[in-house]
This record gives sequence, structure tokens and C-alpha cells, in this order.
Amino acid sequence: MKYVVIIPAHNEANYLSGLLESLFAQSTLPAEVVLVNDQSTDETEKIMQAAVEAYPNTQYINQQSSEEHLPGAKVVAAFMAGFKVLSVPYDVVVKLDADLLLPPNYFEKVLNTFQAANVGVAGGVCYEQNSSGQWVLNHPMKLDHVRGAFKAYHTRCFDDMQGLRSAMGWDTVDELLARYYGYEVKTLTELKVKHLRPVGTHYKGTIAQEQGQAFYRMRYGFLLSVLAALKGGWTKKSVTWIFTVLKGYLIAFLKKPPYLVDKKQGRFIRSYRWKRLGKQ
Repeated sequence: MKYVVIIPAHNEANYLSGLLESLFAQSTLPAEVVLVNDQSTDETEKIMQAAVEAYPNTQYINQQSSEEHLPGAKVVAAFMAGFKVLSVPYDVVVKLDADLLLPPNYFEKVLNTFQAANVGVAGGVCYEQNSSGQWVLNHPMKLDHVRGAFKAYHTRCFDDMQGLRSAMGWDTVDELLARYYGYEVKTLTELKVKHLRPVGTHYKGTIAQEQGQAFYRMRYGFLLSVLAALKGGWTKKSVTWIFTVLKGYLIAFLKKPPYLVDKKQGRFIRSYRWKRLGKQ
């Protein structure tokens, strides 16, 4: 099997070189790598230019998106811009954030996982450094979820779900749609990906409100959104989070932004989520 990698990057000069070194030290190398410079103002583009010279089958493009760091929408728009310029045949398409370090056998293991006919999404687990400098597991949600920072998709699954949704919640919608179309999501707990920057440190304080709007756009319905908000607030130990998420849901309910899924997919998502709640 062959895989291609797309790496969106906005001001990632402190991390990008390390990721590329770990990527091109893989036991199974990518067929193509597309670097997407998303309006960086640091040395990110210069690092990409050097990477094109240093590494085989590598190209970079410039993407002009919003200067605002919108959770989900910005990174997916950059990813899809890179997707459009892929030029080689492949079986698996991969999205990587720029602030990662991969174990050397990462893609060898991921590609082996995709040998199973019904696996649609796969990836490792996330480790971050704590205050003592130790690398510890930090993988929000259950271990049947692959973090958006390092997601691999079989092309059949990616095509069936018509790519990624450019919105907050995209890395939940993709897995729900993968399951809707009959694919499995596989998390490989033995593959420990080092994430060098804590989640959300580059986002503004609107992320909770955006989360509530995402619940609406995924057709959760109000009651399921309330329960999801309560769960998030409990995890974060924040009552404010709960009310801000619900505020976001109600804003979306009044403004009626376009849904991310159709009615049939929405029914599946609600049913799946209710079943999951019953097992927790």
C-alpha cells in the first residue's frame, strides 16, 4: 500500500523540521508529501522550501485563508487545498499537524492495519509532556478515537464521506461518517505520537461556543447536546464550559447555519451517540 501526507502549517517554524525528520525516518516512506503554508509570518515557508530540496516527492503550496485561527475550519481548508494538488496514486491519505514527532515504524503499522478490508480511519495515540517533563498519555475521548492531529484515511472511506468538513468538530464528524458507511476506526495504542504543543493553546476563547455550534451542525439535537456539554464540563471541571457550549448551540439554533450531515446521517449519529452513552 502507498500513502500520501498533507501537512497544514501556520507559524510552525519551531516544530516543522522535527516532524519532517521523523516522517522521512519512517521504515515505510510516503509516496508524496504536500506542505501547506497557511499565511505564516515566521520562518515556516523557508523551512518548507528547504524541505522540498532535502526530501524526495515533496512539494509545498501557499494557502490564503482567514487570518483568524478558527478551530477546525482553517486547518481543514488548508488540508483540502493540499489534497487538490496530490499527483501520485495512493491507497491512504494522511493529515498531520506540524508539531508532532512520530515513532519510526508509525506508518508501517498504520498501513498494516488498513490491510483489513473494513478499516477506514486509523492512527496512534497522543503523548504530551507534563510539568515534570515526562511524556504521558493525553488522548481526550475514548481510545476508539483517532486524534485530528494524525489521522489516516483509506481512500474508499475518504471518498465515501466526501472528504473532511471545514468546521469545528470535523474530527468527530469524519469518524461518525466512517461508521455510517460501514468502516471501522482503529486506534493503535502501541504507536505513541509525541505532541509538542498542548491542545488548544493556539485557539481563542471561543472554542466552547464553537463546540456547541458543532453539536447543532452534527444534528445532535438539544438533549444530546446538553449531555455532551455536561460531560465536557465535568472533564474540564468547568461550569462555565457547560453554559458556553449550550450558548453556542442556541446561537446556531437561531441562526440556522448549514448542517454538516444530511438527515439520514444525523439519525445514525444520534442513535450511535445514545448507544455510546448507554455503555458509559
